[in-house]
Amino acid sequence: MRKTTVALAAIGAAVLGTVVPAGTAQASAACDNAWNSTPAGSMAAYEHSNCGGALLGRTPGDDSNWGNSQGAFQGSDTNRASSVLNAGTTDTAWKEVQFFNGTGTGWTGGYSCLARSEFYADNLTDDYFTSGYVINDAISSHRWVPASYCGRFMT
Repeated sequence: MRKTTVALAAIGAAVLGTVVPAGTAQASAACDNAWNSTPAGSMAAYEHSNCGGALLGRTPGDDSNWGNSQGAFQGSDTNRASSVLNAGTTDTAWKEVQFFNGTGTGWTGGYSCLARSEFYADNLTDDYFTSGYVINDAISSHRWVPASYCGRFMT
């Protein structure tokens, strides 16, 4: 009976493997690799979906203006991110990354959060700020916050 169960499980896994699109597996692998290479306690943003293209920036801190000449994100980094990741740690209450389409320490404009438990959002074209705008190519700032600051999360 045990051999039959193991054989059926192997057949099921093989069949399931042919059903999963290759693109999805590759996208997850690219972002998994990016997440694993990001220092604990940091977030990162990439120019293209699936954690591809240029690494726009990586930081353990906040950056209130991705388009200025200060912080981990500078100049043309603003409004270019198509995938983001959160390698936050559990040793602090500030585990979520809150992304904004506005700049400044007033943290204005629409926002959306990426939970530490989600690891990454590999394609921002289907995620929205609280203002209703699509997040893809529209992030201008970010900060670390507790989950209670987040009314909207990326999926």
